[in-house]
Amino acid sequence: MPSDPAPMSSAFRPLVVIPVYDHEHAIATMVEGVLASDVPCLLVDDGSGVACAAELDRLSVLHAPRVRLLRLSENQGKGGAVLAGFRWAGANAHTHVLQIDADGQHDPADIPAFLAMSQAHPDDVVCGVPLYDDSVPKGRLYGRYLTHVWVWINTLSFAIRDSMCGFRVYPLPPVLQLIDEETIGRRMDFDVEVLVRLFWRRIVVRNLPTRVTYPLDGVSHFDVWRDNVRISRMHARLFFGMVRRLPRLLARRAVDRAA
Repeated sequence: MPSDPAPMSSAFRPLVVIPVYDHEHAIATMVEGVLASDVPCLLVDDGSGVACAAELDRLSVLHAPRVRLLRLSENQGKGGAVLAGFRWAGANAHTHVLQIDADGQHDPADIPAFLAMSQAHPDDVVCGVPLYDDSVPKGRLYGRYLTHVWVWINTLSFAIRDSMCGFRVYPLPPVLQLIDEETIGRRMDFDVEVLVRLFWRRIVVRNLPTRVTYPLDGVSHFDVWRDNVRISRMHARLFFGMVRRLPRLLARRAVDRAA
């Protein structure tokens, strides 16, 4: 039988952050899955409607104090909600943030594996690599590969295997420094941009396979036209950022190859 996971040290204080926007049908199941891993959780209400707001109120009362609720008065986008979660986590003495989506596509049973890898490598980002089942929309699946290619170009590296998976663990100090110093996309461009910019700052990205199912409640807030335009603009910004950093990235690549 597998042994129980090692207890977390007092110096490793992770927080699960779930950005929520009108996922009232899926969020209770996600919260229960998170709490099964014995880690505290922050629900970030990203300007949800009445039904979802009421469900988040219910969950935060039912599971207090393990579940806390941060309410944004207006919709900020997924990235804006996660950024607010980072700030809350830093103000409350957490060292790491585990980000997971609210819609049920990620399997919270994998949380212990993510936290174990993060605790073993506390200065690194642990990023999920999706293992899809048959529920994945083929258009979304194929579209991801274009982003993968742009990320490999903009990092001159294959270190980031999947930059769009929203299941990951961040070390808080470098993330808080990054968002203090640079502007990061606040909507569906967030996941890719924050990872590339952390990579540019020499933060190691560790990849961990995880099961992905689309989605538990049938609700997706990805806007095919607007979000693809945002993502295209983000890739352009990152490309010119890569060009400015080209000597450093080439030197880093040479060092990595020699190691």
